[in-house]
Formats: sequence, structure tokens, C-alpha cells
Amino acid sequence: MEFVTDLLKEAESWVGVGLILFFGLVTYLKVPGAAGKALDDRAAKIQAALDEAQALRDEATQLLNALRQQRAETERQAAEMIAAAEAEAKRLETEAKAKLEEQIVRRTALADQRIKLAEQQAAQDVKAAAVEIAAQAAEILFAGRLKGKRSDPLVDASIADIANRLQ
Repeated sequence: MEFVTDLLKEAESWVGVGLILFFGLVTYLKVPGAAGKALDDRAAKIQAALDEAQALRDEATQLLNALRQQRAETERQAAEMIAAAEAEAKRLETEAKAKLEEQIVRRTALADQRIKLAEQQAAQDVKAAAVEIAAQAAEILFAGRLKGKRSDPLVDASIADIANRLQ
């Protein structure tokens, strides 16, 4: 007993007894199971978060691929629209040139026709003026010859008739 008494006097013995009591109490309260369960729950939450993150990453990758395809399709459509607009612009340019050339031809023909009409009118005006001058000259000439002589109605009618015929 002396051994037990000596043992109880030493501090290391009490530390050993306290340690045994501590482990006994921890085992009795099922602390290792609770700690394991808490760690398992925490691991499950982490795994769920990782799974969710992976699912979100996969979804983002799919969305990125879809957006890339949509962008490529949009760029292709834009290129087609630009090509179509350029072709339409060339077609409209060609039509406009053809219409302009046609209009120039028509206006040139119209101008030529007006010039011909003006020339004909000028020729008629010259002829009319020449006839009038000839009639006046004939009238003056006959009037000078008949000066002092009685006027002949037949000569006067002939002068008027000449003027009408030359027109």
C-alpha cells in the first residue's frame, strides 16, 4: 500500500488518472463518433458544394459553347447580309446608270427635235420676211411706175395676191 500511497503523492500519477478519466468520459459521451459524424457531415457538404460547382461549371461551359455558336451564326448572317447589300447596291447602280443613259438619249433626241423645229420656224420666218419684203418692193416699184397715172385695181389686186402666194 505504500506503493499506492507513494503513487498518489506523485503529480504524474494524477495526470495519468485524469487522462484515463478524460478518455473514459470522451468514450462514454461518444465524442469520437460525434466528431466523426461532424467531419462526415462537413465532408458531405463540401462534396455537395463541389458537385454543385462542377454542375455550374458544366452549365457555364455549355452556355459558352452555345454563345460561341450563336456568335458564329450571327457573324455568318451579317456577312451574308453585307454581301447581299453590296450586290443590291451594284444592281441599283447598274440600273441607275442605264436609266441615266436612257434619259440622256431621250433628252438629246428631244433637244435635236426642238433644234430642227426652231430651224424650220426660222426658215419659215425668213421666207415670210422675204415675201413681205418682196411684196413691199414690188408695191414700191409698181407705185413708182404708176405715179401720176391712175391706179389700176387689177394691179393692186395682183400685188396683194403675190404677197399671199409667197407666204
